[in-house]
Order: sequence, then C-alpha cells, then structure tokens
Amino acid sequence: QVQLVESGGGSVQTGGSLRLSCVVSGYIDKSGYSMAWFRQAPGKEREGIIGITFDGFIKSVDSVKGRFTASLDAATNTLSLQMNSLKPEDTAMYYCAAGPRPMSELLRTRDVLFWGQGTQVTVSS
Repeated sequence: QVQLVESGGGSVQTGGSLRLSCVVSGYIDKSGYSMAWFRQAPGKEREGIIGITFDGFIKSVDSVKGRFTASLDAATNTLSLQMNSLKPEDTAMYYCAAGPRPMSELLRTRDVLFWGQGTQVTVSS
C-alpha cells in the first residue's frame, strides 16, 4: 500500500516562502505513476497546481507559475514544493497525490489514487 506523508506547512506573511515535502512509502511504479500537488481553500473545490513525473515532466497552473517549483527525488521518493512570493490567496490545505501518468498533466482529483493527509499553509497580508 502506498502512503504519502507531508510536512512543512505553516504561516507566513505576504511575499514569504515555504517548502513542503512529501515522502512516498510503499511500492510505486515509477514509469507508470506520477505525483502532484493539490490544494483546497476554505469553501472551494480541491484544485491541482503542479504535476510531475519521475522522468522529469512538469506542469504547473498559471496561478503558481514563476512562484512555485516542484521537484521529485526518485532515489528517496520525496516530492517537494518550493513556494516563493506567497500571496493570501495561496492560503489552503495542501495535499500531495499519486496517480497514473495522465494525472500529472490533467491535474484532476478523480485521477488521484493516493492522497497525503494534507498540510496547512496560511499567508497573511
């Protein structure tokens, strides 16, 4: 069974930075699976923001391009999210996710097979 454990959330002021990590345990087929970061703000639907595959494909949505960077260490099965220039609208619960390769491009919640427990990010103005 695949398990995803996240860490690194917290509270920062506008313009600050945070780094999230997600450790993947259990067997995962690195050629057939991908990873992604989703987030859910209060009262809103969960949305995918960055997808990444083990062979280097990365897709990010416009709202985080140029500010958020994802990386995936295939040796340690660790997914990271570096968030810079944070804005109040980035406040949300952040989740790492694992699923088949199309998940990394389509960023749809229905394609996710495994979820992390979530970590809260709060950005104050």
